[in-house]
Amino acid sequence: MNKIRYFVESQAFGVCSRLGEKMNISASSIRLYFIYTSFLTLGSPVILYLILAFWMEMNKHMRRHNHPTIWEL
Repeated sequence: MNKIRYFVESQAFGVCSRLGEKMNISASSIRLYFIYTSFLTLGSPVILYLILAFWMEMNKHMRRHNHPTIWEL
């Protein structure tokens, strides 16, 4: 079970862990709330998750573009 958990955590976008860091809540409880609300609302939080993942990736690329390394010049 731990292998599956580590695989999912490494391949996922990291939205739940990032939200946990920002709100000072454990990432596992955020994941549980996300799963529960997905079942109750028939998957609508998945759209929010994908939007947050896209936003986090764009921020990472924008930060890297603002401060290029010597190899990117």
